[in-house]
Amino acid sequence: MTDPDRTPREESIDRDSSDASGEAAGGDDPFTRRINPLITNRPWTVVFVFLLVTAVFFVGAGMGGGQQAAGADQYTDDSPAQEAFEDVQRNFERSGRDAGGTTGQVMIEDDRNVLSERNLLSMLEFQERLETTDDLRVASTTSPASLVGHQLDPSATTAEEQYRAVERASQRQLEAAIAEADEAAGLPVSTDFTRESARASVAQVAITYDTPSMADTNDHADLLYETRAIADAIDGFDTEDNVVVFGDAILEQETLQLLGDTAIVVFPAAMLLILFFLLVSYRDPIDLGLGLVALVMTLIWTFGFMGFAGIPFSDSLITVFPLLLAVGIDFGIHTINRYREERSTGASIGDAMGITTKQLTTAFLIVTLTTVFSFVANLVSSMEQLRHFGIVAAFGMAFTFLIFGVFLPAGKVGFDRLREGTRFPDFGTTPLGSEGSMLGRILPVGVRIASVAPVLFLVAILVGSLGTAAYGTGVDTEFDDEAFFPEEDRIEQYESLPGPLAPGDYSFMRFLDHLEEDFEQGFEGSVTIYVEDRDLRSDRGLTELDRALDDPADVFESTDRRADANSILDVIETQAATDPAFGATVARYDSSGDGVPDRNVDAVYDELFAVAGDEAADRMTSDRTATRLDVPIVVGTDQDEAVAAAERLAAEMDLDATPTGQLVIFESIIADTLDSAVTSLVVAFVLTTAFLVFSYWWLEGRAAYGVINIIPVLVTVAMLAGSMRYFDIPLSPINAPILSVSIGLGVDYTVHFIHRFVDEFETGMGVEEALLVTVRGTGGALTGSMLTTVCGLGVLYVALIPLIMEFGILLALGVFYAWLTSLLVVPSTVVVWTRLGDRIPGFPALH
Repeated sequence: MTDPDRTPREESIDRDSSDASGEAAGGDDPFTRRINPLITNRPWTVVFVFLLVTAVFFVGAGMGGGQQAAGADQYTDDSPAQEAFEDVQRNFERSGRDAGGTTGQVMIEDDRNVLSERNLLSMLEFQERLETTDDLRVASTTSPASLVGHQLDPSATTAEEQYRAVERASQRQLEAAIAEADEAAGLPVSTDFTRESARASVAQVAITYDTPSMADTNDHADLLYETRAIADAIDGFDTEDNVVVFGDAILEQETLQLLGDTAIVVFPAAMLLILFFLLVSYRDPIDLGLGLVALVMTLIWTFGFMGFAGIPFSDSLITVFPLLLAVGIDFGIHTINRYREERSTGASIGDAMGITTKQLTTAFLIVTLTTVFSFVANLVSSMEQLRHFGIVAAFGMAFTFLIFGVFLPAGKVGFDRLREGTRFPDFGTTPLGSEGSMLGRILPVGVRIASVAPVLFLVAILVGSLGTAAYGTGVDTEFDDEAFFPEEDRIEQYESLPGPLAPGDYSFMRFLDHLEEDFEQGFEGSVTIYVEDRDLRSDRGLTELDRALDDPADVFESTDRRADANSILDVIETQAATDPAFGATVARYDSSGDGVPDRNVDAVYDELFAVAGDEAADRMTSDRTATRLDVPIVVGTDQDEAVAAAERLAAEMDLDATPTGQLVIFESIIADTLDSAVTSLVVAFVLTTAFLVFSYWWLEGRAAYGVINIIPVLVTVAMLAGSMRYFDIPLSPINAPILSVSIGLGVDYTVHFIHRFVDEFETGMGVEEALLVTVRGTGGALTGSMLTTVCGLGVLYVALIPLIMEFGILLALGVFYAWLTSLLVVPSTVVVWTRLGDRIPGFPALH
């Protein structure tokens, strides 16, 4: 019999308490019905099983601990440009042929004059030591000093002989030799050099090492580090000051070091901030300890899965862990807060947790599955790293659900029963957002708006969101090597950190500064056209290559309207000019008289490879079916313009040609990134909407709740896209998943809100009353979760790697927008939907 003096809420608590006791504890879905009785009746068994599984995953984490991938190369797989680039390396680069080989570059700086006699002698002493150190296996070295020495004495072929030539020369002879060497070969010195002054501030030394073709990166790095040691032994040379030794192996290792230095600072900082806000949210050492243990277990399980699956840790995956921590924090605070709500009504430990898990486990399951959809949507990406992101994040999300949905409640029950009846003090027991608190007075603002002008507010929000989404479509899409390189001021901030937190030396940053500022070059100054076509052996093969270089695009460096490309034609022309016999062969098979053989080209190739084998092999394969053209780009040209011109050049050739090189590969990554972001967003939205509609139809008999869930999520996505453009954050391979992931983040908050509202509304409360109970109960937990996540994981903003820093900003904004829309947009959406259901026949009502 119903007591007229009791509210529907109090009657609901009694009913739930009765249902939650003993074996009857459970929810509406099969998972909840089976698991929740174990949580309340056998909590320590549950805890033991989870700790045992954690130990297994800890072993898996150790298996994967040595695997890392960082930098731009991790995103370049599978594109036609990358495949062509690999063909070029395999067929033409010295490092790809049987002879092996790798190169290194040394920058030497002296603001007074790097071409002074003293510096020239030091360079030659450096070269002589390199060439005579057997362990280094140096095949050759070139520097301004060796070119000047050879100019002074053409018979001087070794560094030692060139040293003596420079040492004997007068100052006037040196200055004349410097000018003549630059005119003859072009001195590798900075752009401030002029022949008249014979002065420059930076010189470049090129080194070729005779390494095996299968030597790995560590072997190459060892050679470069030994080169550093030799440089430091030269008087006036200091690799921490005026000398930089650089090579691809150093770039690869220091890029990985960037990832490690970022993790060493960001993870502890994030954990400290999370610890602080969890302390504020939980206000109890037992609850705090359980929450932290659950977070650590989530990381161990996910790292362990990566180890067992053989997925390397990379720049893109570093962002998975903040997302998992964000969801874990949310689940933990919701569980503890909801449990405290029930305990504050006088419910026992078992009954309170039974009610909590009955209500929240279903919500957690919906959140988990919808968030998994937002992650696995990245499996449609053509980029392997984004597919890895989707796999790891999806499994990590499932682990988060199990740990925070089963382990943490069981641990809470177990510890509360242990300390029940003891003198162990109670700390924070009141739920966040309770009616008499300051937070409880602030949170209902969305309900107040819904009670005054819900239609006007909702229309304004939706119209504003459409405008914001349209604005967000103009977001840039960028990608290059420098996106992984830290800014100088950020490195200086890190260098002020104590001891083990201080970063290592990033010599590649100094090298790049010299390359860009002193030599006006970037990492890539050209594009490559890879031609693989049997017609190269036909009479028209060389003619077609020659024709393709006429009348080039403005972005290509050219002379007399002809691209300054390096090709097999240059090898033929150079050899013909210096070798009369070969010149006669070219003339014999050149019917047009333009210097390009157009008859019996196989005979020309045979003789060319016989007299200029190495030079020819750098431009054409031995079977004469593949060649490459390296076309220099005008300094300052935009990447997209250069790539578009290269693609047109390849398309207009009457041969099977593919543009490649770093610029082309990076541009293909940009295109793939944009395509992946849009496709993943659409897939995530469709899957999430379908699942939410089905879930609420199955669990509550009201599919309309699923539609209401998705409206604030769309607002969140629109606001995030607009923010990316406003804050000038370009879409990149690391943050590309953020739009699809924002659906999962938004659902995380709205599902908790809607699920709690449904529970209250179904007890017989009015819409406004149910909304008020929801915002003060669940809204408090949402606020604690938001503050912990935004402040704790927004610490990614201090990361060394710019792409990760930008992801931290987007993650914090996404969580904040999800919280804001759940508290402000959902109440008005519910009220408007209810009114439509009351006024329009056949409209799907909420009751």
